[in-house]
Amino acid sequence: MADPQIEETKAALRKQAHDTRAALSQQDRAEASRQVANLFFEDIAFAPDDVIAGYWRIRDELDCQPILVRLMDSGQRVVLPVVQGDEEPLDLRVWEADQPLYEAGFGTLAPSDLAPRAVPDIVLMPLLGFDSEGTRLGYGGGYYDRTLASLDKKPLLVGLAFAAQELPFIPREDHDVPLDAVVTETGVRFFGRAE
Repeated sequence: MADPQIEETKAALRKQAHDTRAALSQQDRAEASRQVANLFFEDIAFAPDDVIAGYWRIRDELDCQPILVRLMDSGQRVVLPVVQGDEEPLDLRVWEADQPLYEAGFGTLAPSDLAPRAVPDIVLMPLLGFDSEGTRLGYGGGYYDRTLASLDKKPLLVGLAFAAQELPFIPREDHDVPLDAVVTETGVRFFGRAE
């Protein structure tokens, strides 16, 4: 059960984080997305047969499409998440080359219902904020927490963010799964589990 005081603190942090992210210019966002993609490929280790879960950017999130396109061009298996219901884990569908994406709610795009499913080795996670301990501030729906709890293995969790999204402290509850790394336009930081 969520602690009401922590949830109130997180709600205030979400508003602050939304405002900070929204204040970034389009030019700064585009440049940061390119730099994050470059840093991801320089510093995050993965094998050719690893499955990598990405996301389709909504609103003013950092765009991971440059990473996804490069992964797919190199033959890497990529999955995209689909929300199935308020209390359900995300459905992780393989995005196959030359296959169209469809509207999947919340402004996202995803492979069709007929696409194969795969368990990721690495999960690229959108976020509203992160702190120096690797705590991720999400939107509060718990989708990623439920999804990670449902997997048979723990993937490497890599947050993708603008440097401006770092917060001094985010309270962490038992169900909050910390990041293993975060990539911003200023660099890559690892938390606890070195790669």
